[in-house]
Amino acid sequence: MPNGRVVFEPETTGEGLFLLKGGRIQLYRISPEGKKFIIDTVEPGTFFGEMSFIGQGMYGTFAEALEPSSFCVMSRRDLEALIMRTPMVGIRFMNASAGRLEEAEIRLEDLAFKSLAGRLASLILQQTDETNKTVAGLTHNEMAETVGTSRETATQALNDLKSRGLISIWRKRIDILDIDGLIDVAETY
Repeated sequence: MPNGRVVFEPETTGEGLFLLKGGRIQLYRISPEGKKFIIDTVEPGTFFGEMSFIGQGMYGTFAEALEPSSFCVMSRRDLEALIMRTPMVGIRFMNASAGRLEEAEIRLEDLAFKSLAGRLASLILQQTDETNKTVAGLTHNEMAETVGTSRETATQALNDLKSRGLISIWRKRIDILDIDGLIDVAETY
């Protein structure tokens, strides 16, 4: 599937569990005013679309390929048969779903209680390559859509973190200069 292609969108019916083999898929919602909010970016080896399996449907959710992607689709009947044959698959499915729920609760808490700088600091820390303390591949717009603000406001907050000597900003790359200071900002409510 080429990048930019929508895998599913609101009003899509059907019960399919998508298993991402290659590429990256972005899950997002769009407000009635047209504001985009990124729910998750799915990496290879991960599944998505599981909400239809627990009776929730995909209400309001888009899934879009960020780069050329390949995936398998498993029907509800096939997944149920697999779980019956191999119960460990069901346990792993539940564990992964519980992990996603925990991540969603943390993001909700961040949105409710943290400042924008704190939300951006948390996002930078979550996305950091531990080896070289760098976040690569995220635009200011993607960061803004992930933390629930506009690109302009996110850029101002990132520039504030930069002026405080916590990060340096490059094109689609952020280097962490003071990890302890950034952690302090991320943990401030």
